[in-house]
Amino acid sequence: MIKIEAIVRPDRINLIVEALDEVGCGGFNVQNVNGRGKQQGVEVFTGRGASTATRTSLPKALITIVIPDADKEKIIQTILNSAKSSAEGAIGDGKIFVSPVTDVIRVRTGERDEAAL
Repeated sequence: MIKIEAIVRPDRINLIVEALDEVGCGGFNVQNVNGRGKQQGVEVFTGRGASTATRTSLPKALITIVIPDADKEKIIQTILNSAKSSAEGAIGDGKIFVSPVTDVIRVRTGERDEAAL
């Protein structure tokens, strides 16, 4: 099993969720987070350009999905296709992190691994 964590633009969440539903992704979690990458935040102009302030972090959304290994590429491609803000993408569209999951346990029943998904 693997865990996919995607940090994306918050305004793309509905499109991503619809796309995940279409490919049969059973469950995921979405959290609102703040952060920055290479972009280093954004510059905000206040007043009539007389003064500026730099926001050091930006609002993002974090989608967390745990899936069987066989679904890895399908889910990654689904997120890539629906998270881009334009056909070629743009700075700030996000990142996807993939990591192994060694054990999953359903609290209610004690089921383990893929049966617990």
